Amino acid sequence: MERDRPPSTWDSWKKPPTIKVLEALGCIADGRIKISNSTATVTSSDGSRTYLVRMVGNAVCSTDNGTKFKGYIGYPIIAFLMLKGLLPFDEEIASHLRGIPWKRLNETYKRYWIVENIIYKQLESSGIPKERVKSFIKNIIDKLGQLGLGRLDDEVCSG
Repeated sequence: MERDRPPSTWDSWKKPPTIKVLEALGCIADGRIKISNSTATVTSSDGSRTYLVRMVGNAVCSTDNGTKFKGYIGYPIIAFLMLKGLLPFDEEIASHLRGIPWKRLNETYKRYWIVENIIYKQLESSGIPKERVKSFIKNIIDKLGQLGLGRLDDEVCSG
């Protein structure tokens, strides 16, 4: 007999690459997210793009590439949920991610794991242990799953 379980975010979404949690913290630290009720605008790390995030009920959408084209919850949604108090936020880790050129790093190295290791080394040199950061990321991914977020149609986010 199958037991009923609460809905999981992963019923509707792919799990984000773990680096997206770090990008969300950097976005908040840089002040690149502006929230108005259930909508946010997020500016990319190099300032070349602006993304829209919307939440209606328990469903979300965003115009960033990872969310729109790859089907995972991208850093704009994660940052939005942190600022809305639906996900934890770590001020100390975030403060050390201010000014990171995420887009340039991701385009230069073309592998998230390489960029993530660069960031871990930078954080460790600032006194923040890698295991603490990895534990925070795991907690965010777990809590994201527990939120049971659905997907809004792309049209809702296109304007």
